[in-house]
Amino acid sequence: MEVNVQIVFYSMYGHIHTMAEAVAEGVRELQGARATVLQVPELVSDDVLAKSGADKARSAFRNIPVARPEQLVEPDAIIFGTPTRYGNMCGQMRNFLDQLGPYWLKGAFEGKVGSVFASSNTQHGGQETTITSFHTTLFHLGMIVVGVPYSETRQMTVDEITGGTPYGATTIAGDGSRRPSRTELAIARFQGKHVAEVTAALKRGRSS
Repeated sequence: MEVNVQIVFYSMYGHIHTMAEAVAEGVRELQGARATVLQVPELVSDDVLAKSGADKARSAFRNIPVARPEQLVEPDAIIFGTPTRYGNMCGQMRNFLDQLGPYWLKGAFEGKVGSVFASSNTQHGGQETTITSFHTTLFHLGMIVVGVPYSETRQMTVDEITGGTPYGATTIAGDGSRRPSRTELAIARFQGKHVAEVTAALKRGRSS
């Protein structure tokens, strides 16, 4: 059975982009699952991005298509990726989600699977509140929210600094020089495959 999954992300310094690609790899591990990676529009001016050094990091994923709100009605599942801003999603993602109103009114997202992954600068920088507050929007859209069960045992790792929560995969950016670790990327791949599997099971049930 074909399963269509979108990975919709915002990334400033590349951490969430790297996680998004790992999530997509996980989706594609399920036979018949298709992953499309999209980024939400940037709201920060080019000169500000240049001053922050983000323009160089963003060049690595400049060619990834920019999502349009109407595209989000197409897939069976959507996995969102966002950096943390004071314990919440970033403004770019919030702005994009706020444009889904016309489709929400038509019930276009009801029954779709939704999931979230995130990053933060510090180990306790609001990763979990960012994901769980993001879930509120998904519930309002009528989506079926999926996280990362503890069968993904790497999220219980205590012998290294690492992200990974039952709400969704996470990574720690630090001062920007730290990149997503092997453990964090493995959890992201697990999340992608798990979402694809849940979505496939739901489609099978609806068609029987």
